[in-house]
Formats: sequence, structure tokens, C-alpha cells
Amino acid sequence: MLAEVLPALRCPHCAGQLDLSGRVLGCAAGHRFDLARQGYVNLAVGRSAPGDTPGMVTARDAFLSAGHYGPVAAALADRAVPGLVVDVGGGTGYYLAAVVEATGGRGVVVEPSAAALRRAARAHPRVAAVGADVWRGLPFATGSVDVVTTVFAPRGVAEVARVLRPGGRWVVVTPLAEHLREVRGPLGMVGVEERKAERLHADLADGAGFEVLAEDELRFTRTLERDSLRALVLMGPSAHHVDAAALDARLDAALAGRPGGLDVTVGVRLTVAGPAR
Repeated sequence: MLAEVLPALRCPHCAGQLDLSGRVLGCAAGHRFDLARQGYVNLAVGRSAPGDTPGMVTARDAFLSAGHYGPVAAALADRAVPGLVVDVGGGTGYYLAAVVEATGGRGVVVEPSAAALRRAARAHPRVAAVGADVWRGLPFATGSVDVVTTVFAPRGVAEVARVLRPGGRWVVVTPLAEHLREVRGPLGMVGVEERKAERLHADLADGAGFEVLAEDELRFTRTLERDSLRALVLMGPSAHHVDAAALDARLDAALAGRPGGLDVTVGVRLTVAGPAR
């Protein structure tokens, strides 16, 4: 799939056009990038955060593959359009796979974690995986992307504005205050930032010139058993704050008298933005 999206990719060092020769991407200035055995290419520059650990990626893959966030993926796909879709901070490619399957388009997961990229490279036949950090620049030509998606991930507004074509759209998924409310406290999970919607709107309008085209909320309930609850905690930032023994104790307490699992609220806001006219 990298060959199919190559016209939009650019060298992260000089912004030159990239060509594929065998298993090497290269530009006219001589910068070269080897394709990993698993099919992804790392175009990250400088020192970036390593992204999710292998353990976090394994937990996320298990949780998402069970379909617990399926309605979120479907709602995201409903708001996309055909064309080239870039999922910034796209992890294992779960959400992007749903988008390209629904739209018939092509997609690129942009993600700093090598463990996530290995899975994203095989998420869907029309999905490519590229290592990069949105804070250090997206390796795409200006105005080359039809849709950008960002699901529970850093936004990098200026870079998204640069790569999005005129008339393109950016779909952002953020948690509502009640998201996972039944388990955040009992399982020691990181809380939802207050005034998240206000901050998003400010980011969109501040300097990058985006306007909100549509916005709505999605709420549903999932019954999560022990394994899924454990994966839920370990797949995100909460994994950095909870050790295994403490998590087991918290799970024991939360599930006492509830052998069938816990009913957990999933609540997200879907914001569709585009370049201001």
C-alpha cells in the first residue's frame, strides 16, 4: 500500500518527493528509509516520544478487536469521505480500517510506536503505516490529504491544516465527561480533562483557520468482563500509573458480586472541521 500513497509522501528532512526502489524509500537529495520487514516505514525525524509500549499495543488490540468501540469506528467512518485518509496517532489501525472499508478510499496510519506500526501495516489491504510524530511534522505534501482523523490522540493543528486539501475535512473524536465513568475511579484510570470541547474549539480557530462543520455526541453502554477491563486500563495512559498487582486488586474489588462484568458508559464527541472559507 505504500506504493499507492507514495505521491502524497514527502521526505521528512528536505520535503522532496519520495520514490520506492525495492524495499527502500529515497529522495533526490539522497535521504533513504528502509521498509521494515513487517511492511511499515519509519519517517520520524529527531528525538520523539517512543509512543505506546508493546504491552499497551497488545492490550489495545485485544480490546478493540473484541468490538467494544465498534460504534465509535462506525460513526467515524460515517463522517469521512472517499480519498486519502490519514489517521494521526492511529495506533494499530483499527479505526482507519473501518474508515477505508466504508469509503473505499486509501489510508495511512501515522504513529510513533513501532509496536503499533507493526499491527497497523496489516490492518487492512488499503492501509499503509508510517512512523512519524505530528509534533515534529507530518511527512506529507501540502494539500495532499482528503481526510484527517484523530481519535483520542494528539492533534497537531498546524500540521493538519498544512496537509489537508482545500475542502478537506478533519474528524476529531474526544471523550465526554461521562466516558468510562463507572470504572475510572475504581480502576485508577486517568480522568477526562475538563473543558475539553472548549479547548478543541480554541485549537481549531487559533491561527490554523479551521471552522466546525458539524458536531454531535455518541453514547452507549458495554458490559465488560475482567479481561476486557484489564485491557481497557492497560491500553492507554493509565498503564503508566497502575502496576499489575494493584490493578488485580482493584479488579477484584470492582467485580465483587458481579460475575457477568460491569456495565460501562462509552461517551464521545465527534467534531468535523474544515478549513475556514
